[in-house]
Amino acid sequence: MQLQLKDSLPFVTVTVGYKGEAVQIQNVLVDTGSASTILASDRVAQIGIEPSADDILYTIRGVGGIEVVYLREVDYLKAGEREVAGFEIEVGGMDYGFEINGILGMDFLTAAGAIINLREMRMDFGD
Repeated sequence: MQLQLKDSLPFVTVTVGYKGEAVQIQNVLVDTGSASTILASDRVAQIGIEPSADDILYTIRGVGGIEVVYLREVDYLKAGEREVAGFEIEVGGMDYGFEINGILGMDFLTAAGAIINLREMRMDFGD
């Protein structure tokens, strides 16, 4: 799949499946420096992913600052043609002052066998 450069950062579109519904989410940063995958709460709310009273809140820290998130297991997370079933995402506000709807972290990249080719600006997947 083609990587889209925005402000010199690689972005992709992903699809999230949850309880029989699916949504495509654009402007998801491919980030090998992030251990986990986080998606914007307003985007995943479109398919019924919302916080519940039972959720445990976690504080995560990164270059972009501090974010409070909750975890949700989705039916699948898909980038390009690679789908990872039963995948756990973090859900947060993603208010970083620029247009970003998620971060595709190392948890997904390794589970999917991602191969990032920066010369050709592509992300493909091994067997």
